Amino acid sequence: MQRSASNGQAGPELGERIERFADYLEHERRSSKHTVLAYRRDLTGLVEFLRERLEREPLLSDVTRLTLRSWLGTACENLAPASIARKLSSVRALYVFLGRTGEVRENPAALLQSPKLSRGLPLVLRPEAAAEVLEVALQSPLGSEVEKLRDRALLEVLYGSGLRVSELCALNLEAVDVRAAEVRVLGKGRKERLVPLSGKALEALAAYLPRRGELRHPKTGQLDPKALLLTRRGKRLGVRRVQALVQRYGALGAGRPDLHPHALRHSFATHLLEGGADLRVIQELLGHSSLATTQRYTHVSLDQLLTVYDKAHPLARAKRGRSG
Repeated sequence: MQRSASNGQAGPELGERIERFADYLEHERRSSKHTVLAYRRDLTGLVEFLRERLEREPLLSDVTRLTLRSWLGTACENLAPASIARKLSSVRALYVFLGRTGEVRENPAALLQSPKLSRGLPLVLRPEAAAEVLEVALQSPLGSEVEKLRDRALLEVLYGSGLRVSELCALNLEAVDVRAAEVRVLGKGRKERLVPLSGKALEALAAYLPRRGELRHPKTGQLDPKALLLTRRGKRLGVRRVQALVQRYGALGAGRPDLHPHALRHSFATHLLEGGADLRVIQELLGHSSLATTQRYTHVSLDQLLTVYDKAHPLARAKRGRSG
C-alpha cells in the first residue's frame, strides 16, 4: 500500500517520475543531451541518497524540505556552491514539471535558498590577443599541415561567428554557404539560425575545404562524408578535442592555457558590443532565446571597463593610496 504524500497526492516512485521528466526534456523541450544528462545525474543522486537512508525505493512523498536540506548538506562537503545550486535547480525544475501535470501541489524546493555564488568576470580576450590566438594555429609545431588548416578554420568560426562548441562540432558541410558568407547552425532546443561568416573565416575555410579529404583513416581510407571538421582518422571532431585545441592555441598565442571555446564566444559578443552592435542583433547571432541572457555582456563590458580604469587611471590610484 502506498503512503500518503505530504502534499495530498499518492506517493509514486521518485525514480519513475524523474525518467518521465527526462523524457519530457529530451522529446518535448528538445533540450540538449548535455542538459538532459545533467538533470538526470543530479536527480539520480537524490534518489540514491534517499534509497540509502530509507533502505527502500524512495517515493515522491519522501522528498520534503528537510530531506532536501539533508541531501544538500551532505553535498556541501565535497561540491562547489555552483554545483549545489545546480542540484537544487534540478529539483525545482522537476517539481515545476510535476505541478504542470497535476501530480503535486507544492514544491518542497521552492523556499530553499541557493548558496551565494561569486560572480567572477568571464574570460574575454582583448581583440589583439584573440588575433594572436587565431594566427598561431598555422605556426604550431604540432600536427600536419591540413590539421593546422582545419584548426585555423575552427578557431575563426568559433570567434568570428560566436558559435557554441557543440554547435561547431555538429556542423555539416551542407550547412556552410561560402557564397552567401553564412552558416546554418542548429542551436539549443534544436532551433536553427543563420550566422554570418567573417572574411577571415571564409579565407580559412577556403584553405581547409579543398584539403579536407586528406583527413581520412590511414588504413581504411574512410572519412565522415557529412562532418565539416574531421580528425586525422576521418571522424567528426568532438567537443573535447576542440577544447584541447583551443587550450593549446590559447597558451601558444596569448599565454592563456585556461582559454576555452566559450571564452571565444564571450569575446565575440563583447567585442561586437564594444564596437556598437545592437543588443538585439547580438542576441540573434548567439541564439539566445531571452534578451536577458544577452544583457549579461553589457555588465561584463562595464565591469571590465571599471577594472581597467581602477588599474590605470591616476585618480583611482590616488584614491587607493589615500584609503591605504
